[in-house]
Amino acid sequence: MTTEHPSHLAEALRRRRWLISAWPWRALAYLVTTVPIAGVLGVGLLVIGAPLLAAVNGLRQHGRPPSIALMLFLATGSLTLLALAPLVSFPVAVVERWRVGLVDGRPLASSPWPGLVARYRSAATWREVAYLFWLGGFTPVAYWVFLVLVLLDLGMISSPWLAGDANQPVVIWQPIDSVGEAIPYAIVGVLLIPVLWYAIGLLAAVQAAVARWLLAHPVDAAALREVTRSRTRLVGAYEAERRRIERDLHDGAQPRLTSLTLQLGLARLDVPEDSPASRPLAVAHDQARGLMVMLRQLVHGIRPQSLTDLGLAGAVRELADAATIPVVVHADLHDELPEIVETTAYFVVSEALGNVARHARATRADVRLTRSGGDLVIEVTDDGHGGADPARGTGLTGLADRVAAVDGRLLLSSPPGGPTVVRVELPCRR
Repeated sequence: MTTEHPSHLAEALRRRRWLISAWPWRALAYLVTTVPIAGVLGVGLLVIGAPLLAAVNGLRQHGRPPSIALMLFLATGSLTLLALAPLVSFPVAVVERWRVGLVDGRPLASSPWPGLVARYRSAATWREVAYLFWLGGFTPVAYWVFLVLVLLDLGMISSPWLAGDANQPVVIWQPIDSVGEAIPYAIVGVLLIPVLWYAIGLLAAVQAAVARWLLAHPVDAAALREVTRSRTRLVGAYEAERRRIERDLHDGAQPRLTSLTLQLGLARLDVPEDSPASRPLAVAHDQARGLMVMLRQLVHGIRPQSLTDLGLAGAVRELADAATIPVVVHADLHDELPEIVETTAYFVVSEALGNVARHARATRADVRLTRSGGDLVIEVTDDGHGGADPARGTGLTGLADRVAAVDGRLLLSSPPGGPTVVRVELPCRR
């Protein structure tokens, strides 16, 4: 689902209202403000680039090697350029990160001056240097080509007014003798104006994308791996603790509570009904039975017994039988699944069917369990009214959090009018 107001230029270019929006003017402002920066950088690069091109051209055409003086100049100039580039790129990067905001509303964080030595040792610095050379080398060439196209279009549009000139104007290498010959060119030039507006946006979008790619702080891969490992350890620790609590409740508290309930029941049989202790004993017996049911439900909520007895497919069919609407289960599972994946999948289906019953106004639902590569894929489809939105409730958000905890992902398709499809992919690594 697209947003009402695009946040960046590349997204705005895909909108039908591009030509009548403010985005072309923002793109034009971005390009115009680039000219002085790219011009200064381009002149600086030409100091080294022009003699280098001349030396290469002389060697290629005449076989003359460059003079020693020229080679010394090129070597000294190149080393000086590389030495100064990390210092020059810092203020340029600060300005460029700010200017990207003209065409891209997504924040591009900047970093403070890290110190002279750290500046030369940082990988982010040399990414900024690469952007510096791109801005001063490629950008002026692209701008000149675009300027030639604009001037050519202006020449086509103005050709009817120039046709009577004694100098006989030339449009696209074709001499124009009369106004009649110039009118088709003028019409084509007018029709090309929207194309040039789109070209402005495309040029600005490419430049902004390169700026974002090179000037954004790279993700710390080592830190990201550590976060992933930490989350895996937490999930493993949670699963071990869950099994311990389940075992303690099932093997410790539940048998004692069952024994207490039996003892109270036997005591009720020995106490006459007209005894003053009969009623309190009956109340205590009923409360013990209720507590035993509650404890059994609590153990069931930690890991449903049906998962242990029937496996995932059987437990899901049991959920389907208990649903308030007809639910068809399609299960194609042949391999054994990790316990944490089975438990997560069970609660995903349980929560999804609960959402269908509470919100969808559906008449039927389908649950599909399949293996795709190394993943368990769960799809819950209903024929309800659609329009499910995670922002309007915590059900889907909690479901997504549960899936993310085991490194899975949740996909939702719920157009107005339905159908709603919840697809969950859970990796089955052991």
